[in-house]
Amino acid sequence: MLKTIKKDFHAIFERDPAAANSIEVVLTTPGLHAIILHRIAHWMWKNGVPLLPRVISHISRLLTGIEIHPGAAIGDGFFIDHGMGVVIGETTIIGNNVTLFQGVTLGGTGKEKGKRHPTLGNNIVVGVGAKVLGDIVIGDNVKIGANSVVLESVPSNATVVGVPGRVVKQGGRRLSGAMLDHIHLPDPVADRLERIENELEEVKNQIRGFKDES
Repeated sequence: MLKTIKKDFHAIFERDPAAANSIEVVLTTPGLHAIILHRIAHWMWKNGVPLLPRVISHISRLLTGIEIHPGAAIGDGFFIDHGMGVVIGETTIIGNNVTLFQGVTLGGTGKEKGKRHPTLGNNIVVGVGAKVLGDIVIGDNVKIGANSVVLESVPSNATVVGVPGRVVKQGGRRLSGAMLDHIHLPDPVADRLERIENELEEVKNQIRGFKDES
């Protein structure tokens, strides 16, 4: 557990430009506080300790504004930026080097039993206010844009934007440092409208050509 927490700590300096020094990060980073408390609660949850894991989770929510169910499984190098309003459900599975921004929900879609929350792969960033809902799988190296609502599984090396989320392939290119730039994302709707406008302009030009010939 200590090795995992150490990786979480280093992830803050890798991804947060506001991280000035170790003391400041330890004292003032709610995402770090939330993940440390979660890892303790999760260990108790896995070992069958009654009640106390949920109490720790509740205290963590009161202190940080971040709600992580103790049953959620979270990999190494996990980073929550700011974090207020983040919700992570009980059967959520999160891989390594995943970044969540404030207002993100990894939740369910109803009262179904069993696995009802998403599974996230490695090297993923989920933008501000995004919702990933249901027992779906988000592949490795995926970017989910701010305020997107993702209801279906997403292949690896893709970008998701919109409501509902639309996938834009990334050609297998691994998303590394640039992953935090979740503002400059492709807009498939705007791209399609631009193509339609270009096609209409071509039709207009053809009609003008026919008129000139006549």
